[in-house]
Amino acid sequence: MDFRDQADLDPSQVEDRGGSGGGGGGFSGFPGGMVIGGGGIVSLIVLVLVFVLNNVGGGDEPAQRQPPANLSEQCQTGRDADQSEKCQVVGVVNSIQNYWKQEISEYRLAKTVLYSGGLRTACGTASSTAGPFYCPADQRVYLDLSFFDQLHSQFGAKGGPFAQAYVIAHEYGHHVQNLLGALDTGSSVPIELQADCYAGVWARNAIDTGFYERPFTPAEISEALDAAAAVGDDRIQQRTTGRIDPESFTHGSSAQRVEAFQRGYEKGSPADCDLSGLALTRADSARNRNLS
Repeated sequence: MDFRDQADLDPSQVEDRGGSGGGGGGFSGFPGGMVIGGGGIVSLIVLVLVFVLNNVGGGDEPAQRQPPANLSEQCQTGRDADQSEKCQVVGVVNSIQNYWKQEISEYRLAKTVLYSGGLRTACGTASSTAGPFYCPADQRVYLDLSFFDQLHSQFGAKGGPFAQAYVIAHEYGHHVQNLLGALDTGSSVPIELQADCYAGVWARNAIDTGFYERPFTPAEISEALDAAAAVGDDRIQQRTTGRIDPESFTHGSSAQRVEAFQRGYEKGSPADCDLSGLALTRADSARNRNLS
């Protein structure tokens, strides 16, 4: 995922709060507004906590807190994005928002907040165990970068820079839905699948945003597909509880999530990500439940 060396980054779209965001100590819910999670993590927070505390260890250790970075000084060009993870986030966010502000007239920029440990948001208090999420109440994406290590170590994804880009693009898909009023309609599975589809649409059109040196390669796209499969409800349920309950799916199965991203990538237009065409029937979900 090569950025153009001379591409101008806009670090004002990303805020680094380091480990001083406030809150912490645990996930207390979001009384201030609905939280829309990426990766299937937020909605399965209890299952993940059980898995982490009982199987991984170290659950009582405090999260390592990092001081906030001065992104305005560190992240100025595409060259910086190729050399720093936080500047890479800036570049990805810039590209995603560049695409959407040209695509829909209603688009308004949404800041990504990097944090470690815990913080308070307009949707309530969150800990890093929440995973990436979008808060409609303040129209911000929240991201603890340690999630990407968790995605690999606990959920079996191969990882890679484009897996990270997929997760961020998914969250901005929720921002688009919020601006268009789609978050108020439908059930959670088609909402999440539409966000996956929107992530695929951005991936198809990212070269036109001016931030990348070349179109994404098949290997890079496969990182996104692998990540989408790793955070399907069926795989998370199987890994955390040993059983699969399609009736309780909130984000979609591995197969559904992969299919949604592929649809967006292959079609390349948000119009092809309509909610009605994205949700498989419960019978289809049941047929996919044995995916590994």
